[in-house]
Amino acid sequence: MIELTYYGHSCFMVKIAGKKILFDPFITGNDLTKGKVDITQIIPDYVLLSHGHQDHILDAEAIAKQSGARIIANYEIATHYQGKGLDDAVGMNHGGTINLGGVIEVKMVNAIHTSSFADGSYAGQPAGFVVRSEEGSFYYSGDTALHYDMKLIGEAGGVDFAMLCLGDHFTMGLDDAAKAAEFVKANRVFAMHFDTYPPLKIDHKTAHQPFERKGVKLVIPEIGESYEV
Repeated sequence: MIELTYYGHSCFMVKIAGKKILFDPFITGNDLTKGKVDITQIIPDYVLLSHGHQDHILDAEAIAKQSGARIIANYEIATHYQGKGLDDAVGMNHGGTINLGGVIEVKMVNAIHTSSFADGSYAGQPAGFVVRSEEGSFYYSGDTALHYDMKLIGEAGGVDFAMLCLGDHFTMGLDDAAKAAEFVKANRVFAMHFDTYPPLKIDHKTAHQPFERKGVKLVIPEIGESYEV
């Protein structure tokens, strides 16, 4: 069994194979999480970062330091955190795979987006992640447009579920996210990167429709709620 907890925007904690993986922590700067999430209670084993934008890395340093979690990201982001005293941050790059605790395989895959730190400096190329273990597999898209490389995930056997950005404007929208689910052969999708800012607002009542047409179940998670897969 895999358990997901949603902390708003694109931040999920995933419990898989006895490990806790936190993705793209943006909590203290998100008005929607206020009074709902206490970052001092978030204790992951690993923090995976898809790219350098503040709405994906804002709380990474604080959480990694309080928990002892290892940051995993592209080379440039990992180097950035090594310079902040997180010496065990691991840099990798697209197409590379890392093994976590001997039980989880994480592959960095392509994303189409931009990536920079808050001061405008280069933060490497954006990415997504495919995670596999004996308990199951999933795809975390990060921020991305729809692209054909997603089909390679499907061709490699697909995934049990996916966490997909679908708020449009800065990333793919609902129709493209439904197509992405088809590409990666996921029959369940957890929404992310929606509602945080006005351009990302979605209609929760109609958002399911493009996914239903493809036989995919869309879950629009509530902040602070956990889900079993």
